Amino acid sequence: MRLARVRVSGGIRTAVVTDEAVLVLGPDAPTIDDLVRLGLEAALHLVEVLSPTAEAVDRAEVEWLAPLTRFNRDILCTGWNYSDHFFESLGKGGGQGPAELPEHPTFFTKGPGVVIGPHDPIAFDPALSSAWDYEAEIALVIGSPGRSLTAATAESHVFGYFVANDVSQRDLQRRHGGQWLKGKSIDGTMPIGPWITTSDEVDVAALSVSLTLSGVTLQNAPATAMAFPVGVLLEELSLGMTLQPGDVLLTGTPSGIGSAREPAVYLAAGDELVTRVHGLGELRNTVALTDLTSTTTNGTDAR
Repeated sequence: MRLARVRVSGGIRTAVVTDEAVLVLGPDAPTIDDLVRLGLEAALHLVEVLSPTAEAVDRAEVEWLAPLTRFNRDILCTGWNYSDHFFESLGKGGGQGPAELPEHPTFFTKGPGVVIGPHDPIAFDPALSSAWDYEAEIALVIGSPGRSLTAATAESHVFGYFVANDVSQRDLQRRHGGQWLKGKSIDGTMPIGPWITTSDEVDVAALSVSLTLSGVTLQNAPATAMAFPVGVLLEELSLGMTLQPGDVLLTGTPSGIGSAREPAVYLAAGDELVTRVHGLGELRNTVALTDLTSTTTNGTDAR
């Protein structure tokens, strides 16, 4: 099942996406965040109960929004999870990375204020950074709690999968002691969506990731190229650390990032990014000039 958060004439609703239409559930239907916290089996049953009264709407008539807006903690992320990406980055990270492929996954986090919708503009401020980069990724959201999971069963704790673009500021990554949080947490820079595909309908091994920048393909790889598959990532991440429903994990980006190219390819205002995961959908975002250095008391909300 593909679950979307959409804006229609009646407001923001939860919807089921089919090949033919968008089935918009009633105004009292739970949000996707609510459904995730019910767990997969209960959520699927509830949506099936609500679907007969849903309104069928053409895809062109809805505005696609970020499917998730309520986060328990920072977004969990994986670094160097495609071997080619690790090797393309050797010597180009300002001393941030190891000299050899890690034996265990590399994890970091980014603030939830980064999240935007699948068609929203990506905030861009050259006064903040001169090295804006892209990273196409497969992401997942946890649907049932677990600690010290095993690789063989960990994927049963996944509610669903979606597409993400981990837009990063490489110079900010290096500026603060080589820690990645700052260069990964700029407001309004990470599109997600376009919907959540529930895990019962996803074969991760059959997925592939790609990214085009203004029509030029710069990333393209199968999920089978991951150094650590999803089960192993969850096993390592959950060791002694409870994963909760609503926790989001990005699983890493393949080779082709801009900072590893010769010469480097960084984002600029007006660029169009199309981030695809075959089997999960696509994001289509334009890089837009935004004042990110002025003082404000309002956070950036997921749209």
